[in-house]
Amino acid sequence: MSTYRLLILTDHATHSKENSLYAIGRHLLGHPNCERIDIASRSHPLNQGFFKHLNSRKLWVKTIDASFDFDPSGRQLIEDAQHLQDVSNYDFIFLRLPRPIPKGFFEFLEKRFNPQRIVNRPSGIQETGSKAFLLNFQEHCPPIQLCYSIQDIEDFKQNFTIVLKPIESYGGKGICKVDGEKVWEGNSVMEWKTYAQQLTPQDFPILAMQFLKNVHLGDKRILVVNGEVLGTSLRLPAKDSWMCNVAQGGSSVQTTITPEEMEMVKKVSPLLIQKGILIFGMDTLTGDDGKRVLSEINTLSIGGFPQIQQLSGKPVLSRMTELFWQYLDRQYWS
Repeated sequence: MSTYRLLILTDHATHSKENSLYAIGRHLLGHPNCERIDIASRSHPLNQGFFKHLNSRKLWVKTIDASFDFDPSGRQLIEDAQHLQDVSNYDFIFLRLPRPIPKGFFEFLEKRFNPQRIVNRPSGIQETGSKAFLLNFQEHCPPIQLCYSIQDIEDFKQNFTIVLKPIESYGGKGICKVDGEKVWEGNSVMEWKTYAQQLTPQDFPILAMQFLKNVHLGDKRILVVNGEVLGTSLRLPAKDSWMCNVAQGGSSVQTTITPEEMEMVKKVSPLLIQKGILIFGMDTLTGDDGKRVLSEINTLSIGGFPQIQQLSGKPVLSRMTELFWQYLDRQYWS
C-alpha cells in the first residue's frame, strides 16, 4: 500500500472549537495511506510571503499527531514550526482555507504545485465557488437571474420578492432581501432607492433569486464526497430572521435527504468531479410548492462533518477519510 505526505493549508485565526479541521486531521492521520500530515497557517507571521504577498515558496509548517486539536491561542500551529523550503516536498495539498482568498493566490499555488494533486483543485473552486455557477442547474433552482445593472434588478423584482447575493459572498455576508420598495440587509431595513444608490459597478454582476416563503422551514446542508452523500443537517433561522446561516444566528438539527435532492446530487456531482472538486456542500430550501430546491453550492473549506456525525450517529468522518485517500491514491497513479 502506498503512503503519502499531505500538506494542509489553513488559517487558524478564523477557527473555533466547532471547526472541522481538527477532527478531519486526526482521522486522515490514522489511515494506512497516510505517511505524514503537515499544516501551514496563513496567520503564521512568517507565512505572509506565501499566502498574502505571493512571492515565496517557503512555508513554516507543523507536523500533526493524534493529539491534534483546537487551541484558541493558536500555539499548536505556531510554536516550534519547521521551515519548509518548497511545497513540492509533498504528494498532495488539502485546502482548508476560508474566504477571503487574496487575489491571485489560486493561480500562484497552481504554478508551484501540480493542480491535479490539490483538493479541492483551485481552478475548480474559482469556477464553482461563484454564485453564478448555479445557472448551470436552473431546473433545480428557484427562479434566478444574473443581474448586470440596477435596471436588471428593477425588472426582476417586479415579479416577486427577491434575494440578492454577491457572486463571491460567503457566510451570509452582503445578502439582502428586496420586497417592492423595501430592502432588508441583516437586521436593518432601508428604502430600495437608498440601497440602489449604494451599489457601484464593482458590485455587479449580482445573483438575484426568488425569495421563498418557506424559508422558515430551514436551509439543508448536504455533504458530498466523491459523489457520495455522507450526511445532512437542517439549519433553522433564528427567531424573527429569514437568514438560516449559523453565522447569522441560526441553529442545526438532524434531517434526511429527499428524492429530489438526490437527483440534484446526481446532476451536480459529476460536473464538479470533472473540475477537481472532491468535497462539496450543497444547500437546499423548501420551494413554494413544498419541494426542495437548490440554493447554494460550496466548494471551499467545507465544514460540518463532526456536527453531522454527532447528529446522525453515523461514521461520517471515517467514511470521508476512506473516500479521501481512495481519491488521492487514484490521482497519484493516474
